[in-house]
Amino acid sequence: MTPKKVLIIMSDAASFPLYNVGTEKKTIQQPSGFFLMELAKPLSRILEAGYEVTFASPQGKEPTPDPLSLSLAAFAGNFYERKRETDLIERMKRENGFSRPKKFSEISDDELNSYAGVFIPGGHAPLSDLGDNPELGRILNHFHAQKKPTASLCHGPYAFLSTKYAGAKEFAYKGYKLTSWSNVEEKFMETAVFRGEVTKVETSLAEAGAEMVEGVATAMGKITEDREVVTGDNPMAADSLGKRFVEKLKGE
Repeated sequence: MTPKKVLIIMSDAASFPLYNVGTEKKTIQQPSGFFLMELAKPLSRILEAGYEVTFASPQGKEPTPDPLSLSLAAFAGNFYERKRETDLIERMKRENGFSRPKKFSEISDDELNSYAGVFIPGGHAPLSDLGDNPELGRILNHFHAQKKPTASLCHGPYAFLSTKYAGAKEFAYKGYKLTSWSNVEEKFMETAVFRGEVTKVETSLAEAGAEMVEGVATAMGKITEDREVVTGDNPMAADSLGKRFVEKLKGE
């Protein structure tokens, strides 16, 4: 019988490095975290399909939401949609251990066999502590080797780089078609919001050997599927990515 459990990978970080800031070209820590709708929309799809979820992070700290993702502007002024998603996270705190994720190191190889798939939401936080984490590399190598459904979007796919730091020290997704937050989108944020430079997810994955598929942002977002992996570009892709991930979990 196919297991009805999904592992959700979170970052412990509440900020990420911002480079070449100001005339002194300083590096600072820019507040961030998980992007609310990039977690909540796929999570809703997963739960509605009857799957149990387990949250995990490098050190088991309570995940921090990206302040930008809590603004009404992120929801195009839709107060009720934002409330549904913040209520869902509060429910996860009460019922699913969201405030106390499992440490990666606490998840044994045997336990990994009990999960049907893995999901990694976005937000800039993964840039801080997921891309070079050997324990996460071990976890993702399991899902890759077993060809279990794997989903991520926006900055989340940066976590795939962790596979270079575990096991065979090779990038597990070399040659895969992947979509992430694009260089164009990041450069806009650098200029309009951050006033500094950010590590580019698209470039980092391409240099590791992925075939990046970036497109023009649309109201529905863009998702790309290759073998067991489905990835998306930005918050607008969150719902369609969640829907396709659940279909893959069901073998559709």
